[in-house]
Amino acid sequence: MIRLSPELLTFDIFGTVVDWRRGLGEALERYGIPLADADFDSVIDDQAAREAGPFRPYADIVASSLRHVLGLPAEAARAIAAGAGRWPLFPDSRAGLARLARFAPCVAMTNSDEAHGRQAQTELGHDMSGWICAEAARCYKPDRAFWRHVAARRGVGFGPHWWHVSAYADYDLETARGLGLTTVLVARPHAREGPAGIRVHDLIDLARRVEAAA
Repeated sequence: MIRLSPELLTFDIFGTVVDWRRGLGEALERYGIPLADADFDSVIDDQAAREAGPFRPYADIVASSLRHVLGLPAEAARAIAAGAGRWPLFPDSRAGLARLARFAPCVAMTNSDEAHGRQAQTELGHDMSGWICAEAARCYKPDRAFWRHVAARRGVGFGPHWWHVSAYADYDLETARGLGLTTVLVARPHAREGPAGIRVHDLIDLARRVEAAA
């Protein structure tokens, strides 16, 4: 049985805290381009393939994916990629993170750039306990090197006291589970299913569970 007392909470951001699908769709609408569900999945998969190669900034990877998958002009692709941290949050993100922060540090662990962190935390209205991104780690999830970088930055060891929260069981949570972390799957739109220690509807649901056990 999982004891609901995390000492550290790390969060995937795009698709878990930030509404990735809605944000990208609204950005593309400004250029007259609709975003079908299949196209969104293709963009995600194309980005993952690029992240597995030599390190490049996340904004470059997003722009390349938008050009390759959707045929977006280079200038539009770069503009969308640069502003991804301003995409809308899920409705529960602000309140859920604020409630969870009363029990443990809430740290972003995100395939993104430092600039996206400044944007996203402005949207949140407050700074998280940390924003650890691919630009700092010089690699992308699910590479275990990213997890080792976070462990060193936060001064924590791997184990069930460290909870990782994501909508992507086939990406984030598979690695986290292999390292012995407690895994939390959030049922977001376009979540990718798979094994997880805890399954929640949203971050408010997770906060309620932690509060009830405190």
